[in-house]
Amino acid sequence: MENKNSNKMKQSEINKILKEYKDVFEMLENYDKTRELPFQRKRIDLTLSVETINKLRKLSEEHNKPISRIIEEKF
Repeated sequence: MENKNSNKMKQSEINKILKEYKDVFEMLENYDKTRELPFQRKRIDLTLSVETINKLRKLSEEHNKPISRIIEEKF
């Protein structure tokens, strides 16, 4: 009888941990599938007008941030 109770206790503890850290477990599950973490950065190519690039450069200088950070913050 005691063994069953201890198993139930363990399962309830497991469920509590799974619920409490659900986002972490989902992130790890996604990492297993993609080998990418959500906080990693990845390089991409964009085609922008010269005018837009110049505006971004100006903002970059004004705020002392890289252009990529400015774009990323807008999303």
